[in-house]
Amino acid sequence: MTNVKDKNIERPLSPHLQIYHPSFSMIMSIFHRITGVVLYLGIFFLLLWYFSIFFGAETFNLVSAILSTQLSKITLFFFVWIFFHHMYGGIRHFVWDFGLCFDIRSVDILAFLTLVLSLSSAILTFIYL
Repeated sequence: MTNVKDKNIERPLSPHLQIYHPSFSMIMSIFHRITGVVLYLGIFFLLLWYFSIFFGAETFNLVSAILSTQLSKITLFFFVWIFFHHMYGGIRHFVWDFGLCFDIRSVDILAFLTLVLSLSSAILTFIYL
C-alpha cells in the first residue's frame, strides 16, 4: 500500500469553487452571507440618523435632508430588501436546522421563495410608508 505523502500530487485535495457550476440555491446562500455583512455595516448609517437627534435640531434637519434625497431613498429600499432577504434566508436555515427540506427540489423552492418574499416584503414596506 502506497502512502499519499510519498506521491507528488499536482491536483487540489478538495474540490474548488471553480469546479462547481453555480446553482440558484448556491448563489442565494452566498448572498445570505453578503447581506449579513451589509446589514452589520449599514446599521451604523441608520444609527447616525438616530443619534443626530441628540446633537440638536440643526444636525437632525441636516441628516434628515440628506436621507430624504432620491439616492438615499433608493439606498434605503435596497437596505430594507437586504434586511428581508437575510430574515427569510435565516428562516430557511432554521428549517434546515430541523433536518427538513434537504432534497434538491425543496432547496431550490426555498431559495426561490426567499427571493420572492424578500422582494415583495420590501415593495410592500415602501408602498405603505
